[in-house]
Amino acid sequence: MRSVLLVEDDFFDTMTVQKSFEKFSVQHKLYTAFNGLEALDLLLGRNGAEAISPLPEVILLDLNMPKMNGHEFLVEIRNDDYLRDIPVFIITTSSMDVDRLNAQNLGVQGYIMKPLDFETSVDMVDSISLLEKLLK
Repeated sequence: MRSVLLVEDDFFDTMTVQKSFEKFSVQHKLYTAFNGLEALDLLLGRNGAEAISPLPEVILLDLNMPKMNGHEFLVEIRNDDYLRDIPVFIITTSSMDVDRLNAQNLGVQGYIMKPLDFETSVDMVDSISLLEKLLK
């Protein structure tokens, strides 16, 4: 089954993504991790986690998380031959240019500002791009 990995430490943002998937009838299984380390465990089948197989088609990634933040996670997957080509969309409260630039330098496909609302997001182009990718 096609899937998406959401790496997000905020319960309410996780629920928003789940509800948006339902509203737009996104037919992908949604996996969740609460930080970058948990996400790597899911992707690689480490520390007792069952690996997501096949790999998710998209990763939705928060930047500000405990243990391993979004930038650190991006560095890890971009340096891994098995994971490097997974498209990543950033979802964050950070509007700082340095965060956006760092994410772009690590090859993200989009940068979506919180609060998450796939209908009225300031970064609607990224939201629509994400939904188009998921609905293919």
